Amino acid sequence: MSSSTTIPLSVLDIASVDTAGGPVAALAGARELASAADALGYERFWVAEHHGMHGIASSVPAVLLAAIGQRTERIRIGAGGVILPNHAPYAVAESFATLATLFPGRVDLGIGRSGADPVLAHALRRAPDDEFTDTLEELLGFLDGGFPEGHPYQRLEALPRPPVAPRAWSLGASVRSATEAGRRGLPYAFAHHFFNSRGAEEALAAYRENFRPSARAERPHAIVTVFTICGETSEQARRLADPALFPVLRLGGSSPAVPLPSLAEAEAYHWADTERAAGDALLASQAVGDPDEVRRALTGLLERTGADELMITNNLTDVKEKIGSLARVRALAPSLPAPGHVGV
Repeated sequence: MSSSTTIPLSVLDIASVDTAGGPVAALAGARELASAADALGYERFWVAEHHGMHGIASSVPAVLLAAIGQRTERIRIGAGGVILPNHAPYAVAESFATLATLFPGRVDLGIGRSGADPVLAHALRRAPDDEFTDTLEELLGFLDGGFPEGHPYQRLEALPRPPVAPRAWSLGASVRSATEAGRRGLPYAFAHHFFNSRGAEEALAAYRENFRPSARAERPHAIVTVFTICGETSEQARRLADPALFPVLRLGGSSPAVPLPSLAEAEAYHWADTERAAGDALLASQAVGDPDEVRRALTGLLERTGADELMITNNLTDVKEKIGSLARVRALAPSLPAPGHVGV
């Protein structure tokens, strides 16, 4: 299905690290990718917060975004997201107020609540999960520039005060998170990009049903994030996806805490039939293939969910291949369903 209204496309990146390049190459690649996404006309470029993983270099989104902002001109930049229980809300508000002052009118702040292991939680001075609602309300109060009369933080401001405040987004992967986002009147991003992800249709339906207009968003706006590799051929796309499957399938004793194998290492690995079948199953709900296969996958996802925006992500570590995939997906945009279209 095509439409005169083109679906907005955005990018989520985690600065993936492989055994060939290391973290220096990963962070340089993230900046190069953001610059390419800007030139290609993508809507926004987000980076995600992860800790204690040698395969991911985006530990501190605000620092990385400061570097990315210097390499971009138009594209919105943001966190997808900041794991709020890891931080004091006031410190997050100050960091993103600073970014929004450096890069006026193009900073997003995605807010999530993902868990951490107990030792890491202690090292981060992490707030308990059951305090998430209170800490989120604090953060929104600092971002919005005020608290109600009598609130203990009424006199505090998160400075510097930017010309345009960062736009807050709620992140999640459940009906619960979608419902909460709708009730708060926040734009929402659903993490469909996790392998074997389910529930995007139900979550976005709950989000729209529960949405209450607010100063943060007059109408619902939902992003669906999808793992996407668009190759020149299906075979190329599958080859590029192989390193991402290693940590998930624990091939060769790998784990998410170590760097991804390089493409050469993945190509040298002899896949058993059962491993290949398991890998194919992990990718079945995502968008990996040649342009026609990716178009069909993204079209189906849009028609099922009625998303207002697509955010594509993958953990390719070859930046040239990653940019090539971005360019091919961008070329598909006019042939994808219109924003908010839910198929019958």
